Parts: sequence; C-alpha cells; structure tokens
Amino acid sequence: MSEARPKQVPRRQMLRGAVGGLLGMVGVELLLGCEFFAPTAVPGQFGATIDAGAKSAFPPALPAQANLDVQGIFNIALAKAYLVHLSAETPLLLQGAALKRLLASESWTKDSDGSYWLALYQKCVHLGCRVPFRDDCHSFKCPCHGSHYAVDGEYLDGPAPRSLDRFALSFQGDHVIIDTGKFNNMVARPMNQTRLISTNGTDCSA
Repeated sequence: MSEARPKQVPRRQMLRGAVGGLLGMVGVELLLGCEFFAPTAVPGQFGATIDAGAKSAFPPALPAQANLDVQGIFNIALAKAYLVHLSAETPLLLQGAALKRLLASESWTKDSDGSYWLALYQKCVHLGCRVPFRDDCHSFKCPCHGSHYAVDGEYLDGPAPRSLDRFALSFQGDHVIIDTGKFNNMVARPMNQTRLISTNGTDCSA
C-alpha cells in the first residue's frame, strides 16, 4: 500500500500568502515609523498652546482706530499670529442668532466686558506670504500678490480663496491663551449680508 502524498498548496495561494505577509510587515513598519517621527507639540511653542500675555497688555480699539502693537491689533511672534481685540462699542453689521453663528464659525471669543478677541494666522491663504497689518488703512495687505483682508481677517479683495485662517483663543485668569494646534481654515469669503464689520476706511490702494 502506497503512502499518502502530502497535499500541495497551489502556487497562486502561496503567492497570495507571501504578498499578504510582506504588505503586513511594511504596514507595521510604517506605523512604527510614523509614531517615532511624528512631531510632538511642545508647550509654549508653535503647534501648542501659547500664553500671549495679560489682557491689559492688549487694549481694545474700534476697527477704524486699530494701530499695530498700540491698540486693537498685536503681533504675537511666537504664535505666528495677530491678536485682534475689538472694543465692545464696535458697530457690528449682524445681530442676534446670525451674529452668534458667525462669531462661533470664525473663532471669535467674546469677553465678559463685551469686547471681542481673535487670533489670526499671519500667513496669506493665497500662497503663504506673511501678511502685514497696515495702520494707514486699518487692514491686512499681502505684499506678494495683493490679497486684502479686513482687521477681523475677513476677505476684502485679491486672489485669496477665503478669509484669513485663525487659531482657537481662550483665557486663563487674566491671560490670553492662543492654541496654535487648533486651526480654523474654513472661513469663506463673506457676502455683503454676512460681513461682520464695515469696510469703510480699508482702501489700501495708495
């Protein structure tokens, strides 16, 4: 009586098993590599929460009176952000539920004194140039391709596809905290009926 031959595994099945095992090993290595090389947010540095300073260091202003690093708007270099602080007396073009929705969607923080705070990313959303604030027209004007934004970061004109991006902002006691790890890049170009503040006095053509 002849011995039973061991059952042979079809070549196609062997190839599938080998390829599957190889892909599994590659996947594991990629996951381990990503975990090893993924940047870790360091507190106090860009990509994490940054203490901008005491509220008293950033006096508010009306939009038409904003003056860089004096009142209304301040450069926070470590956060790569402009800190906007608008007075409670700022005339807003929206009211009620529409205003509440816009403030939430555009990452505004309303203080207990009625003033409004915002942290704008300094990069132009067109091609990433740093956008300076111009005191002469109380707005942002990109020197690279002319994209123009109001003091609250809303789009005015130029090739930019949307309004300026912004970071989450909160308070710890009397200090202003900017979370550069929480990024809002979903603020579209406003329509006339959805704009927050007047565009009067924002002509930067000169």
